[in-house]
Amino acid sequence: MDIKDVGTQSRAIIDEVSKAIVGKDDVLQKVMVGILAGAHILFEDYPGLAKTLIARSFAQVLGMDFRRIQFTPDLLPSDITGSHVFDRKTEQFSLTVGPIFANVILADEINRATPKTQSALLEAMQESQVTIDGDTHPLPAPFIVIATQNPIEYEGTFPLPEAQLDRFMVRLSVGYPDQDGEVEILNRRRERKTDEIVLSPITNADKLLEMRAAVEEIFVEPDIEKYIVSIVTKTRNDNDVYVGSSPRGSLALLKLSRAQAALAGRDYVLPDDIKEFAEPALAHRLILNPDLWSKRITASDVVDKILRLVPVPKVG
Repeated sequence: MDIKDVGTQSRAIIDEVSKAIVGKDDVLQKVMVGILAGAHILFEDYPGLAKTLIARSFAQVLGMDFRRIQFTPDLLPSDITGSHVFDRKTEQFSLTVGPIFANVILADEINRATPKTQSALLEAMQESQVTIDGDTHPLPAPFIVIATQNPIEYEGTFPLPEAQLDRFMVRLSVGYPDQDGEVEILNRRRERKTDEIVLSPITNADKLLEMRAAVEEIFVEPDIEKYIVSIVTKTRNDNDVYVGSSPRGSLALLKLSRAQAALAGRDYVLPDDIKEFAEPALAHRLILNPDLWSKRITASDVVDKILRLVPVPKVG
């Protein structure tokens, strides 16, 4: 599969998902880029903004297995990974796999679970495998975690530790639709006469792996790589930042910029590809100095400032 085929296929996937998601093409494109880059995606936004619907819709259109895990304070790690259960008939223990054994996992309201349960995802997200009672089991390929959390509720929640936040390649928000978009949502629901939205599969797991393999062939100039490293290094030296991004942030920008180029049908990366994903890839990896809270300066503001300060390379 060549890069033009990847771009054509990706746009067809986005067009099909947009039948369910109205007026959020920019968000759908970022999700598609993340999927091409092999990302795990964290949605942080208010309730009712279609975060769950986006995850389910992409799973349907990609033609892959989908499981939703509702995270609650009483959820146990074995509820996610599975466990060995004693069979009285055979008098032996047999493995009962958990919902994590699927291609696309929706970890809904992930910050409502305890840190012990949240950590059950760490091995899966990093190694694409889980360990149950000392035995290691590979997860289906591709394996994608799409997690959601509500930024306005803190009672009964457990903030994600930095180590787990770092496992998410991108953090996205959906935002409210504009007035015309919300009217279109109502019109589509009235015409469907049902809450259920049926989407057609465009591809499958094997084809997605082929698309990812094609993205790996996209050319990145040395100056572009230096540009990525300069941005990430600046996050470690900025006076507003207490802890900057690790090299995992640089790798995330590399992967996402190549996937962004593939979506555009290009076999090379431009500086604009880096700028497009600097905030989604880096902001959640930064720990700001505490005195910035009173000034209402966010990590996104810091990333925007860094992009203005770091010289943009000339390519071509």
